[in-house]
Amino acid sequence: MREEIKNAVSDLEQAFVSFKQANDQRLQEIENKGSSDTLTEMKVQRLNNEIGRAQDAADLAKRRVDIMETVLKRSPMGENSVAEYKEASEFALSTKNSSNLDMDQYRSYKSAFWNYIRKNNAGSSIEEIKALSVGSDPDGGYLVTPDISGRIVQLIHDTSPMRQVANIVTVGTDRLEGTRDLDEATTGWVGETAARTETASPQIGQYTIPVHEQYAEPRATQKLLDDAQFNVDEWLAGKIADKLARMENTAFVNGDGVNKPTGFLTYTAGVPNATTFEVIEQSNTGVSGGFAATDPGDALINMVYSLKASYRDNAVFMMKRSTLSEVRKLKDGNGNYLWTPDFQSQQGGTLLGFNVVEAEDMPAIAANSLSIAFGDFNAGYQIVDRQGLHILRDNLTTKPFVKFYTTKRVGGDVSNFEAIKLLKFAI
Repeated sequence: MREEIKNAVSDLEQAFVSFKQANDQRLQEIENKGSSDTLTEMKVQRLNNEIGRAQDAADLAKRRVDIMETVLKRSPMGENSVAEYKEASEFALSTKNSSNLDMDQYRSYKSAFWNYIRKNNAGSSIEEIKALSVGSDPDGGYLVTPDISGRIVQLIHDTSPMRQVANIVTVGTDRLEGTRDLDEATTGWVGETAARTETASPQIGQYTIPVHEQYAEPRATQKLLDDAQFNVDEWLAGKIADKLARMENTAFVNGDGVNKPTGFLTYTAGVPNATTFEVIEQSNTGVSGGFAATDPGDALINMVYSLKASYRDNAVFMMKRSTLSEVRKLKDGNGNYLWTPDFQSQQGGTLLGFNVVEAEDMPAIAANSLSIAFGDFNAGYQIVDRQGLHILRDNLTTKPFVKFYTTKRVGGDVSNFEAIKLLKFAI
């Protein structure tokens, strides 16, 4: 497996060297003739795509090694594994009578829950009713056991780049409230014996991020559930994760805040200050729908240094793959490429020394598009999870199918407008 990573990184290095040679040729042709040959353009694009594939392969190889190492570290602990104890403790924290839940109760609940998923026979015995009551929801559903909830969160994490960089908090209510301290105390200079007048006191403000409900409703036939030779839980987790991930990612980037999170691209342009804080600074490339022909990287450099120094240490670029393919072609005034691959197998590489996060919900380059974001998203964007996934089994309304109506409540909004900057492809 380590050899796989080594080979993937080697392929990435070779692809980047070939790409630079071809792109240098393209730029030389433009300088000499005013345009580049079609064949050269095609070669540059092919090698650009090859870099993306090599980067993906290196990233995948690294994830495989990480998973294998995690599995190997899960050594048995007597009759129960470390993982099982972790699952039970996490589930205990999600239930109201957590202080009384032990391993036997957890095993009983887990067994009864999957009987409920497969056959809806939870009421076949008093014991199963008692077991399921540990994870019951007041609305009539049941909490998903933590191993499944964890698997879903992991899949969302892999799919949704915002969860990799934003701040995430779990709440037990329908909203997250916080304080904004934007104002200053008034001060002044005064002579030794001069009169002192009262100065203004700073004002404190509040912000609120509500949680919104998203849902998925995968279904299967009862025959499949009866006869399945695979893990129904994995199937269910995959179906739900795919749905929730796509919904979340889109909303975190450009959601309108109506029954969904508010995306960071939806705010008005402006420089945040104590009076008008809920605006995000935008800078222009100087060309509508593209980079400037001369010193194209200057727009990115200006964008980086428009962010205050305290946010730059944890800052990343965010853009979609097609935008990244154009950024890879840019050089500084000394002929150095602004983008370099990350040979530590981090997807996206680095741009001006900052990591690049690929986010397909960012807009493609077009006239007046906000195609590149830069900032400390951990400080700037807040994701709010309402604890617990809930599932309701419905085997009556669409016979012979069984529906698994699953809900998750999540919110998101910009919390610090200073921490995020946007690049607009405009004059």
